[in-house]
Amino acid sequence: MKKNRILIIGSSGLVGTALTSALLSKGNDVVCFDLRAQGEEQGDICDRDRVRDAVSGVDGIVHLAAVSRVLWGERDPDLCWATNVGGLSNVLYAAAQSVRKPWLIFTSSREVYGQPESLPVTEEAPLRPVNVYGRAKVEGERLVAEAQRAGIRACTIRLSNVFGSTCDHADRVVPAFTRAAALGTELRVDGRDHTFDFTHIDDVTRGIVALIELLGMGDSPPPPIHFVSGQPTTLWELANLAAQLGQQDSPIRLAAPRNFDVESFVGDSSRAKALLGWHPLVSLEEGISRLIQGFRDVRPTVKVREVAR
Repeated sequence: MKKNRILIIGSSGLVGTALTSALLSKGNDVVCFDLRAQGEEQGDICDRDRVRDAVSGVDGIVHLAAVSRVLWGERDPDLCWATNVGGLSNVLYAAAQSVRKPWLIFTSSREVYGQPESLPVTEEAPLRPVNVYGRAKVEGERLVAEAQRAGIRACTIRLSNVFGSTCDHADRVVPAFTRAAALGTELRVDGRDHTFDFTHIDDVTRGIVALIELLGMGDSPPPPIHFVSGQPTTLWELANLAAQLGQQDSPIRLAAPRNFDVESFVGDSSRAKALLGWHPLVSLEEGISRLIQGFRDVRPTVKVREVAR
């Protein structure tokens, strides 16, 4: 892989942390930029001057920073739009002004589709978001497409329910279920039959690295790409799998779904395989098992029941 100087905007998040480690392991020069970082790595994408300084001198940009939760977007739609759209505008402007003309990967979401008409969903499906977060991502994709037409080597990836770290937001569904399963506490299911595509962080990271390699070699930016498992799983199935693997007799309680959530999404990853040779390797069961063990490792005082072999 050609070594690049790569700016990761949103480097302290779930995907940003994993991607930083993967790129450093391959000998790349990584520049981190995140609102939650410390020292020189700290930065706000809504600060155009700070973004310009971060972008100058890099070969490529992976844009991950966002108000990253549907719930947060509903609570503060103005902040969501200012960050997810205004911040991206600052990054694209800085890329256009840079003498090095860096390539850019924009991270979008399954939320852009809203409630799909059919499953699995291809990248050509209509974009019909049903919440503020999804609408902001659709606008971000429009800005990226516009920048691409203006000569910036920019492209979009779409992710779905990425999981795999104990440092993730505690109230996201997979961390919430696996932590409860590790501790033997209750799992609450908000919408029994809601069905999603859960994708492990290792697989997502491999996909982004493959795309970085493509762009780093000078190839043209591809159309939007899914990095998804393609495996449908209901929240009820996910809760039961976590409880089973946790072996702690965790109770499961059903609750009503939230009114701003999409009911179902399963993605088609054929384009990623055709363009990048990518396909998911980590099964849901393996990923859930790893995460349950991870929660046990970070909570060594938790008493885990012995199971007869």
